[in-house]
Amino acid sequence: MHTKSSLLKELEDLGIDRTGTLLVHSSMKSIGEVEGGAETVLDALSEYMEGGLLVLPTHTWSYIKADNPKFEVEHSPSCVGILPELFRKRTGVIRSYHPTHSVAALGKDAAAFTEGAERFDSPCHRESVWGKLLARKATIMLLGVDLRRNTFIHGIEEWVDVPGRLTEGHEALYTMLGDGTEIPVPSRRHAGPASSEYFWKVDELLGEQGAMYKGKWGDSVVRVCDTVKLTDIISPMLRDNPLLFSDNEPLQR
Repeated sequence: MHTKSSLLKELEDLGIDRTGTLLVHSSMKSIGEVEGGAETVLDALSEYMEGGLLVLPTHTWSYIKADNPKFEVEHSPSCVGILPELFRKRTGVIRSYHPTHSVAALGKDAAAFTEGAERFDSPCHRESVWGKLLARKATIMLLGVDLRRNTFIHGIEEWVDVPGRLTEGHEALYTMLGDGTEIPVPSRRHAGPASSEYFWKVDELLGEQGAMYKGKWGDSVVRVCDTVKLTDIISPMLRDNPLLFSDNEPLQR
């Protein structure tokens, strides 16, 4: 059985920067049996990163839509797993205001990091939290999930302006604060033939070029990604071939 102590040691073995910014996409069940369950996993991550910034996605894109347009910052559940859902409710954690692609953050500069998400009409705008990850040279840990769950790559797609990657029109969505404030956030969505299901195509390449390495955390296979190197590698590939992620064919190497 895994414990908080063993998980802390394995984070150190993975070489995660304790004082940096760490975004975690996760599958709790992949970790295996943990003494204390999901709360212990969050305790380990939070303690390890207490000198830096810990970020988990708390997305609601699966159900906040035109026919259900109100995102409640304090109450709308995350659609991306149990760890983000428990994390967003913890003391000191701050959730950003984007109606479909919010994140929750704990630690250094959490308020500044999450601030202003409601100002942007796309899920991963360059000035949003997803662009701030790049500015902070953040690390992304894919915990028991693969590149298909790496939302940051959607950000790269937006920043190089892949044609058709965003809807032309806007949905009338709203961010609802705990005091009853209602913030209109007209929003575009990811669209087109490109799909995150095809992000797997660059897995081997990213490893070869030093943008990602694999390890273990608990029973999970972990991918540790460098946001700067990820951007430097994938951006020119998308400029050369905007349809890179539009099919399931392996890369032509």
